[in-house]
Amino acid sequence: MSLPVETTAETTSSAGRGRRRPPALAALSGLLLLAGCGGSAPSALNPAGTGAIRVSGLWWLLFWISMAVFAEVMAVLLWALVFRRGTARVRHGQPLRFVTVTGAAVPFVILVAVYGVGLRDLAALGDPPDRDAPTVEVTGHKWWWEVRYEGGSGATANEIHIPVGERVRVRLRTDDVLHSFWVPQLMPKTDLIAGETRETWLQAERAGRYRGQCAEYCGTQHAHMAFLVVAESRAEYDAWRARLDAPARQPQTEAERRGQQAFVQGTCAACHAVRGTGAQGRVGPDLSTVGSRWSIGAGAVPNDAGHLGGWIANSQTVKPGNAMPPQPVDAAQLPDLIAYLRSLR
Repeated sequence: MSLPVETTAETTSSAGRGRRRPPALAALSGLLLLAGCGGSAPSALNPAGTGAIRVSGLWWLLFWISMAVFAEVMAVLLWALVFRRGTARVRHGQPLRFVTVTGAAVPFVILVAVYGVGLRDLAALGDPPDRDAPTVEVTGHKWWWEVRYEGGSGATANEIHIPVGERVRVRLRTDDVLHSFWVPQLMPKTDLIAGETRETWLQAERAGRYRGQCAEYCGTQHAHMAFLVVAESRAEYDAWRARLDAPARQPQTEAERRGQQAFVQGTCAACHAVRGTGAQGRVGPDLSTVGSRWSIGAGAVPNDAGHLGGWIANSQTVKPGNAMPPQPVDAAQLPDLIAYLRSLR
């Protein structure tokens, strides 16, 4: 007789666990939903630019329409279950008219309205900037972004500056595989296709720093192919452009001078450029302003002395698969090289 008792207890315990499971799942689902609302993550539902505002508006329109349709379906279902069951009679032709109106006419009106709004927003997103608008030329590499400005001589990497309130033309090319340029808070994504020059535009309505990302899988380090859009006042933007085209900052200390010498005379200059020096490499990013950049390796690690030293010595331990091989830098020279690169702002 003990077996039925144990079986009953186990069954009761399992039933209790089963009853407790839905609240736990509901709590977990709530936490997952809240995790997507963090202010630090870039989101198209937190728009800061003209293009993203249109995308966000269209998303919310579709969301509320879907909520209204869901509420209508639930109400009709409740009506059918509660008020129409039993022996209630329906007049001839009434069900057909009801199905025709709710199942065909209403969806048709909704779809036509949404299609019209979508066409309007698509036309607005495709409207190009004025001819005299600032133009940024962005080239996608595995796995970083080269940034140049039309009419300028300087270059930077993984960082785009734009003036607030102005529409900026962005010309996009790829140097290798397919990439995709996406700044969720400013504009929908635009694919970079080999052999083509694609165009999009950016316009920020408020100053800030907006993270962008490659939105098309492009290989091992696709996740570490991020960039930053810095929206600032026109005066700040003009000052930054002037610094970008000017020669790099000259060394001010003995350590920085030794570091510059190690950079120009070593293997670094074969791949990287620093304006105003003998380093004119074009394989890797221009390092003339590397000390002020927001990250190392297109978002791989923070831009501080420790991570910079690790990147110089062996970037493969930081971002495996990137094009930079381990560097034969003497341990005594590494602190000077770090000091020099961090002074380039």
